[in-house]
Amino acid sequence: MVHIIAGEKGKGKTKVLLDKANDSVKTSVGNVVFLDKGKDHMFELNNKIRLINVTDYLIENSGEFVGFVAGILSQDHDLEALFLDGFLKISKSDAESCWPVIRKLITISDKFNIEIIISLSMASKDIPEEFKENILVAL
Repeated sequence: MVHIIAGEKGKGKTKVLLDKANDSVKTSVGNVVFLDKGKDHMFELNNKIRLINVTDYLIENSGEFVGFVAGILSQDHDLEALFLDGFLKISKSDAESCWPVIRKLITISDKFNIEIIISLSMASKDIPEEFKENILVAL
């Protein structure tokens, strides 16, 4: 399942995402990965969570981002949860082009039984009806 933490910039989405990641590792029997646009949150994450700085991998568009996520999944068969902070920035998409990317992540999540939690800088009222059921937290 793909879950969305929605809210405009500065509403506290990252804090919620970090808390969810740290909570998940307590009950997880598999691996937990946190994708971010830097290493700023390294010391806020449990040391059992793998932090990946997406900007290190020269991703230029949303197609490459989806391939990057698929590559992570292909190398870690014990992956249980994937947290994506600053989704629009790390996925190289915007408010209009992010929906096909999220659809692909939903397909990947369902196929491989991986929980994906996204922080999305967008008010919940601006999220298309198709994705309303994916909203976990609206700030």
